[in-house]
This record gives sequence, C-alpha cells and structure tokens, in this order.
Amino acid sequence: MSSIEISRAKDPPRSDYLARRPPSHVLVAQCRIAAPLSEVFAFFSEAKNLEELTPPDLSFRILTPEPIEMHPGTVIDYRIRLGPIPLRWRTVIERFEPERLFVDAQHRGPYRSWWHEHHFRADGAHTEMEDRVYYAVPFGPLGRAVNGVFVKRQLRHIFEFRARAMRELFPG
Repeated sequence: MSSIEISRAKDPPRSDYLARRPPSHVLVAQCRIAAPLSEVFAFFSEAKNLEELTPPDLSFRILTPEPIEMHPGTVIDYRIRLGPIPLRWRTVIERFEPERLFVDAQHRGPYRSWWHEHHFRADGAHTEMEDRVYYAVPFGPLGRAVNGVFVKRQLRHIFEFRARAMRELFPG
C-alpha cells in the first residue's frame, strides 16, 4: 500500500528554517513496508542508500565522503540532473530520532524551501513510513506555474519510484 498527495501547506511545523523559508506546498507519501522498523530505519540511516531510492533518470549521486554519520547538523552534498541541467544540492539533518523520525532541510538546491520529514512507525512485522515534504519553488508566479506543470509531476515520479524500490528491497 502506498499513496501520494500534494496540497497547499496549511500548518507547517514550527522551525527556524520554515520561518525563514515558508513552504507553499506539502507532499505526503505513505508506504507500508514488509520489514520490521529496526531494519527499515537502519536502511534509511545510511545516506548512501538514497541512491537506490531515487529514479535513475535523475543521475543522483552523493558527493559527501563516506561514512556519513546521521545526527543533527550532518551536512550531505548531492548532485542530480533535471534533464540536461546538473544541479548541486545540500541538505542538513535538522532532527534525528532513531526508529521514529529524521528531518533534512535543503540549504542549497533548486527549491526556495525544502523540509523533508521521514516518519517511521512499527506495525507488527511491518513498518509504516510517511514522508512529509514542505516545499516552495523559487521565482514567484513563474515558479507557481512550473510547480503545477512540472514539479508536482516530478515529485510524484520520485516518491512512486521510492515506494516500488522499497517493495523490491523488502519483499516480505
């Protein structure tokens, strides 16, 4: 089971980051994974595994040298491609609560705001995972048009791919 919804951001979390960079939208993606919480969280705690969860057409690569220790303040640099356009992306881990949640926030990249909460909850032998991405695109009215035409579709593609990859990695 998985679902993805994108809507206007009505009640974003309280954070200094989001106070400085208010989001306009929130993506909520839910996925039920056929593996125990400890196993799923351990997989997500390894930054290198993000490459397996990202569609190949984005040419996603982590640039930060391994090993990357996950804790508040950890900085992770990436490279992605949107079509022919190469982009660099930097996130900072804002919160890290083992087997419960972690949050990464974009400090450099294509979005005006990007606050990504990863929530995990045990459900018997399965794990319920929920991603909440509070985001805003730059460029005012032009950015709003690009969000409607391109960004929402791209985000759905990314999170649909992630759900399929999780089902393949943890087939149960």
